[in-house]
Amino acid sequence: MTCRVLVVEDHAESAEALLELLGMWGYEAYAAGDGEGALDLLGTFSPDIVVADIGLPGIDGHELARRVRRMPGHRDTLLIALTGYGEDPHEFAASGFDHHLVKPVDLTSLERLLEVRRMRT
Repeated sequence: MTCRVLVVEDHAESAEALLELLGMWGYEAYAAGDGEGALDLLGTFSPDIVVADIGLPGIDGHELARRVRRMPGHRDTLLIALTGYGEDPHEFAASGFDHHLVKPVDLTSLERLLEVRRMRT
């Protein structure tokens, strides 16, 4: 079974690069450019993992995480926050994120987090 990843990133080049990398790692990946687009995709594409930027237009990453956690079938979805901000790590956990990575993302750390979930699917 293929592990599915939803990338939520408003910077198109960053999203495209991450999608390409995920494909090379063997993941089925899709992207949304904002929180609303991500919520729409969650209705049709049921990801095992969501990797979301925090500074999104409209619904920010924290609100997106809270909404994902309330959606049926997504209580156990792995949520990984990506941010360039030095925010309080407790804020990420409180909004529903499982992990928080600071940009530029250490790819080895990201790959390890994804691989743990892939082994469970």
